[in-house]
Amino acid sequence: MALHNAWYEDKKWVWVLLPITILFFGLSKLRKLFFKVGLFSSSKPEAFVIIVGNISVGGNGKTPTVIAVAEYLLGQGYRCGVLSRGYAGSQTQFPHLVEDNDEPSLVGDEPTLMQHRLSCPVVIDPKRLRGANFLVESHHCDVIICDDGLQHYALKRDFEIVVMDGRGVGNGFLIPMGPLRESVSRLNSVDVVIFNGQANNDIFAVADKSASMILEPEQWVNVKTGEIKTSLSVQAATAIAGIGDPNRFFSTLAGMGIRCEKNIGFADHYAYKSSDIPEGMVLMTEKDAVKCKSFAHGNCWYLQVSGNMSENIYKLIDNKLKMYQQYV
Repeated sequence: MALHNAWYEDKKWVWVLLPITILFFGLSKLRKLFFKVGLFSSSKPEAFVIIVGNISVGGNGKTPTVIAVAEYLLGQGYRCGVLSRGYAGSQTQFPHLVEDNDEPSLVGDEPTLMQHRLSCPVVIDPKRLRGANFLVESHHCDVIICDDGLQHYALKRDFEIVVMDGRGVGNGFLIPMGPLRESVSRLNSVDVVIFNGQANNDIFAVADKSASMILEPEQWVNVKTGEIKTSLSVQAATAIAGIGDPNRFFSTLAGMGIRCEKNIGFADHYAYKSSDIPEGMVLMTEKDAVKCKSFAHGNCWYLQVSGNMSENIYKLIDNKLKMYQQYV
């Protein structure tokens, strides 16, 4: 956590990590070169592959983006499948189709959330190419949406989406000196950059391939019972969030006029325990809720949100899809 904070607070002590960053830079460049010249193989199944990723470490809105894009394409009649690494899950047999009764501890919190929200197969596999082939061969998908995987070049792709949030690129250094997996110049080669919330001025993106996304609150859902409410009467509550930027959730609540007595932020993908849930009303994200359902008390609620994205992203995807279909 201290290192993470240093990335976004411009701490000078990160310079002691320069030798490791230089090593990371060199290995990353060499790896990309090997894929480019064919020393490392790269391929994909007969499907339109969309990558939703980022150039920085941590969550910043990829999952809502995947859900929004999948819902749009399903509405257009495409046979979509979602592919995820299954981060923080204990599953060891791959590829694995996420089922209704799979625990988040087995398949990961984000795949669980997406499986609940989407009417299409969700598969986890750390080897993205293998998982993509499974979606085509076993589920006849013609569009695959990969949650994360921008740097997994073994899987060729037809469309790349990078999601950024208000934290921007931090101090602008590659890991471990900074939060970047790839340099900011990588944004020049992707198809679209989506800004989750307000764009940060230190992020460069070509205007005609930039889009915005606003996470819009839809309804409150009781974690234990599934009861749905359009609004809550909040007098004394605690907000908890184990996402990439917990303050984003707390700010959303404040924007809804909800003032909590306490805001508690946890690390992204945090494995909750029953002791982490305080008494009284508790407000959380849907990503937290899938991990807390088995031990949540009756006054725990999660906020279901949807990613409202600017229309130009769908036009960009449609145009690329039409071009793809002309050549298959």
